[in-house]
Amino acid sequence: MHRLELKIPPVALVILFAFAMWLVAWISPGAGIQIPGREWVTLVILIVGFALIIAGASAFISAKTTVNPMTPELATSIVSSGIYKLSRNPMYLGLFIILAAWAIFLENILSALLLPLFILCMNRFQIIPEENTLLTKFGDEYTRYLKSVRRWI
Repeated sequence: MHRLELKIPPVALVILFAFAMWLVAWISPGAGIQIPGREWVTLVILIVGFALIIAGASAFISAKTTVNPMTPELATSIVSSGIYKLSRNPMYLGLFIILAAWAIFLENILSALLLPLFILCMNRFQIIPEENTLLTKFGDEYTRYLKSVRRWI
């Protein structure tokens, strides 16, 4: 296990990336782009991101399993209904969409280029370690779920 696995809370990673995106936009104003209706587009995308997070968290709470991403070993069940039929990680997808909204708000193409790095970090240090923990805990049942639902969308 890498020392960063399951150590940085996903919300903290979003804040770090949001700051990095702002910093990139600030130091590279020449990479700015015009997005018509930027504020409205940002707002709509933000709502979608928050809706995914709420739907995912609500499903976990209804299943009476942990919502804490730092302790997947405390999971009591595999949540595979509702939004989890479409994505194994709707809360992380929601966080990504919120960052995408931020990129639109910033109107800076170089800032937007940090979005794939966020996905790589989430996959490597959060999602894959979670999946490994859940595979150990739930075995074949979780393997079937992994094969039936995509990681992001």
